[in-house]
Formats: sequence, C-alpha cells, structure tokens
Amino acid sequence: MNALFERLGGVLPVADEVAFNVFSALTGTLTAHYSYLATLTSWAADQGMAPGDADRYVRGLFQGVGRALSDETRSLHQLAADHETPGGNNERVRTTWFGTDNSDALHKALDDLLTHLNRPG
Repeated sequence: MNALFERLGGVLPVADEVAFNVFSALTGTLTAHYSYLATLTSWAADQGMAPGDADRYVRGLFQGVGRALSDETRSLHQLAADHETPGGNNERVRTTWFGTDNSDALHKALDDLLTHLNRPG
C-alpha cells in the first residue's frame, strides 16, 4: 500500500492514532495560512494596489516559499533566519506580529484541536 502512495507524492506512515491526530491537527492549519495570504492581499489593495496585482504578487512570493521548503538540509528555523536581515522588514514583522503571544495562541489552538481529536468515539 505504501508503494502506491509513494507514486502519488509520498507517504509518512504513522505509528498510531495519537500520531495521526497530531498530523490531523497540523492539517487543520491550512485554511489559516490561506486566510493569512488573503489578508496580505486585502491589505495591499487597501493601500491602493490593484487587487489582481496584489493577488499575483502574494501568490508569486509564497510560491517561492514553497520552493524553499523543499530544501530539507535547513531547518524551518534556519530558513526563517536565512530570509531575515537584522533590523530588516522580515524581522520587524516577525517580532512585532508573531511574538510570544501569537505563538502561544497558536499552540493553544492546536492543543485544543488535538484534545478534540483525541476524544473517544
């Protein structure tokens, strides 16, 4: 069965239902990511950029992120660091928007979802 899934793009067997539920919780973050991108596009349009141009730019920008993710020689933390200039735009947004409070809120949302997924029945 794994050979079939390998041909379809890969397989990551899970040891048990607990591990499956962790992966399910991670999958539950996809629409938050798309909503984040939609918010960026909406913000750019609010600044006077044509909505179609903003959409194309954001899509292109984050398609590049997708390609960078294929480099498994660097951790996700390293990829983030490699895309920041000290005191630059990326560092400024990360430290002012995605600080401890947002990170903790994301952990809580995932913990709550995992608790829900682990409920019997």
